[in-house]
Amino acid sequence: MPQINDNYLKLKAGYLFPEIARRVNAFADANPDAKVIKLGIGDVTEPLPEAIRVAMTKAIHDMGQRETFHGYGPEQGYEWLRKKIATFDFQARDCDIDADEIFVSDGSKCDTGNILDILDSGNVIAVGDPVYPVYVDTNVMAGHTGPADNAGRYDGLVYLPMTAENDFTPALPDGQVDVIYLCYPNNPTGAVASRQALQQWVDYANSHGALILFDAAYEAYITDPDIPHSIYEIEGARDCAIEFRSFSKSAGFTGTRCAYTVVPRSLTGKAGDGRAVELHALWSRRQSTKFNGVSYIVQRGAEAAYSTEGRKQISGLVSFYLENAALIRKALTDSGAQVYGGVNAPYVWVKTPSGLNSWEFFDKLLHEAHVVGTPGSGFGAAGEGYFRISAFNSRENVEEAMERVAGQLVM
Repeated sequence: MPQINDNYLKLKAGYLFPEIARRVNAFADANPDAKVIKLGIGDVTEPLPEAIRVAMTKAIHDMGQRETFHGYGPEQGYEWLRKKIATFDFQARDCDIDADEIFVSDGSKCDTGNILDILDSGNVIAVGDPVYPVYVDTNVMAGHTGPADNAGRYDGLVYLPMTAENDFTPALPDGQVDVIYLCYPNNPTGAVASRQALQQWVDYANSHGALILFDAAYEAYITDPDIPHSIYEIEGARDCAIEFRSFSKSAGFTGTRCAYTVVPRSLTGKAGDGRAVELHALWSRRQSTKFNGVSYIVQRGAEAAYSTEGRKQISGLVSFYLENAALIRKALTDSGAQVYGGVNAPYVWVKTPSGLNSWEFFDKLLHEAHVVGTPGSGFGAAGEGYFRISAFNSRENVEEAMERVAGQLVM
């Protein structure tokens, strides 16, 4: 009988979103006539932009001809896509990022977990609280933590509280940490980080020899011109930060799968013998060993996201979801709720009604309004008492869901 990885046994009973699905499915089975509107998981609903569909269709035809057929591609991604990413996402914002520092992948969720392959288990890890569960769970799986306490916090992790009192912007750690997860615009709170706040994090990381893992999956939703879209807009970030980006929530690739990770060549870590080692080389080795790259067809679709028509269509898609977020914010505010986020982000973070914890509020919304959201406690102990509502759905469903919430629930 093989020995298992006991670290998996430290994990809580189930990942957040499968537990949500279990409860929703049980309700739907018992109430087959109920129309359930899902504003929980951050999955997009609108079709892929036309420019992307056209490019992918052409790529399919390419695969049908010997002269244009593509087999294994480069694990780092095709150069023509990486050059577009570097030009439009970074150099256009005066970020010093080259195409060869970009690694195309099948998802930023995957990359934020896989990056642990090149980091030692002895690092002190800091996460926000509440936090995107993948950051915590993958560290548990990798053996970087002890067991969880009754509040769900794992021994060995440094939790940085994000509350209404600090505008959901965590304070710098009191002591030394080695790896810091930052997510902006934030999932789940919808908060954004100012240039000044990010500069403080970069300065901390550089002065303490720490690494920032910066998840910018929702940067396309930033409309405030004063808010940075990339950590590399901040002086000194090339020497302390890895950035994760995704086409999922901007271009609708949740079911198509394409993302990328930026690892600057100037970024180093320390080997056991004290030598400085380029993280770029380690990540490249990891990817070439464990990953065969994103399909040619999908990468051609991602490339089309940077065309004139593609950028215009994606802008319209992002605006659509932001309008949904504004409708949710207004409906909840008018109902008397304390509401946060939903301005430069597709998520609205709402305080649960007095006396209800976040799972109780989840059940109340599901059973009384037939609306699904995400309990804040699923994002960490500091998320208790809050609830996340996603703007990713049709306009009709969002409007109907908010009518049900306003009409049937006392906030």
